[in-house]
Amino acid sequence: MTGNGSLFDLSGRVAVVTGGNRGIGRAMAQGLARAGASVAVLARNAEQNQLVLAELKAIGKPALVLPLDVTDRAALATAVAEVERTLGGIDILVNNAGIVALTGGVLNETADIWDKTIETHLNATFLLSQLVAKSMVKRKSGGKIINLASMYSIFGSGLVPSYSAAKGAIVQLTKSLAIELAPHNIQVNAIAPGWIETDMTAAVRSSPMNDEIIARTPAKRWGKADEIIGATVFLSSRGADFVTGATLPVDGGYSVY
Repeated sequence: MTGNGSLFDLSGRVAVVTGGNRGIGRAMAQGLARAGASVAVLARNAEQNQLVLAELKAIGKPALVLPLDVTDRAALATAVAEVERTLGGIDILVNNAGIVALTGGVLNETADIWDKTIETHLNATFLLSQLVAKSMVKRKSGGKIINLASMYSIFGSGLVPSYSAAKGAIVQLTKSLAIELAPHNIQVNAIAPGWIETDMTAAVRSSPMNDEIIARTPAKRWGKADEIIGATVFLSSRGADFVTGATLPVDGGYSVY
């Protein structure tokens, strides 16, 4: 990949962020735009989509928001084609879309919840990475794929087994994609956020788990969604051209223990 000026300048790049209309995804989309990229957000909620579109346009870079449920396999290729038609070939893919169901463990979790969680996290990451990587290879453009891992990629969970299983598998998928795509100058990495303040984690912050999380985190606080931006821009940039197959914790030291 080439770029202008700084190693971390993303001017001229086209980035896609799934689930980019709230929380960590929204912060990453905004951070990529501020670094110079044209950004496409693929997400479900129409109202939130319009809000993030206005925010991206205010940054001053070309932007696109498409309604997409990443579990709708038939819609994935159409969405990728629309991004490329409107903004150009995709240089950066951020597989962020996710859900979590606090089922309390395998004795309570239904097969439907298991299937939907795996489909949203793991299968969508695989299918979108495959589509975008094929385009990158065809264009001989190189590129960056960033997958969202988790602390539960490292530690097991008796409360959210499907989420933990999916996030663990994403780390292994990231390594496998990195090996295969390296000869095509495509770097594939993962970001493993720690406990970040988002709508998805609101229930945890008001539960007894909160004290345990703070006690275990050396930074002694929850992270902010904006604190994922630095890792995202770095892994999207020329500065990370020799970084592939890695999982980067952004967790205030939580995974050190």
